[in-house]
Amino acid sequence: MKITFLGTGTSQGIPVIGSKHPVCLSNNKKDKRLRVSILIELDECTYVIDCGPDFRYQMLRANCHKIDALIFTHEHADHVAGFDDIRPYCFRQGALPIYAHNRVINSLHERFAYVFETKNRYPGAPSVKTIVVKNEPFILNNVTVTPINAYHNKLQVFGYRFHNFAYLTDVKTIEIEEINKLKNLEVIVVSALRIEPHHSHFNLEEALALIATVKPKKAYLTHISHALGFHDDVEKTLPQNVYLAYDNLQIEIKPKDYEK
Repeated sequence: MKITFLGTGTSQGIPVIGSKHPVCLSNNKKDKRLRVSILIELDECTYVIDCGPDFRYQMLRANCHKIDALIFTHEHADHVAGFDDIRPYCFRQGALPIYAHNRVINSLHERFAYVFETKNRYPGAPSVKTIVVKNEPFILNNVTVTPINAYHNKLQVFGYRFHNFAYLTDVKTIEIEEINKLKNLEVIVVSALRIEPHHSHFNLEEALALIATVKPKKAYLTHISHALGFHDDVEKTLPQNVYLAYDNLQIEIKPKDYEK
């Protein structure tokens, strides 16, 4: 399984438009972050989690020629605003399977009504096949995917576990039953917005607390704002098995690590 971090930034990305914050002015490429998304390559299939406003550029940058499924964590704009740019995949592959909570699918219907139109359908519109995700495991091309239910302030969001890899973004609270789904992981990816507490996101302390609880072999932090600090400075402060993710970072989990 190969994971590519397509974007590791928060809703405004880094640099923030017009900002003179030192991190936004940094020349370090690791301090330049597109909106958060990941690409998972597993058993010759390719999955993308979330498609924000940077989706088109992210797919070009990753040289991604096919997507076997698009999976959504929730419906905020930085996670869905690139939805129309799935068109090239649909034109080549046919209807693209999308997996999401029913509430998220309803939101996509409202915001991208033409995609779901059946009577007077525009011939250039993307075509999709919707699959409702509930808080129970589902099968994706012979792989069992386990949703992780969490809350982004009061909004329900899903994280996802593929074998011994788990991805959680835009999380503020998570119940113990869901935390128990995160045991025995090779790698976990968790959002960590900034140092100071935030009403709807883990800050660094909260993200590290979850990591300490579930004890993965490695952890990567994502959905990072400029307020967290310079990449190189922050990474020096982290526990030995915790790293700041950055755009274009690729990690591999070998089959022996998730077939034990």
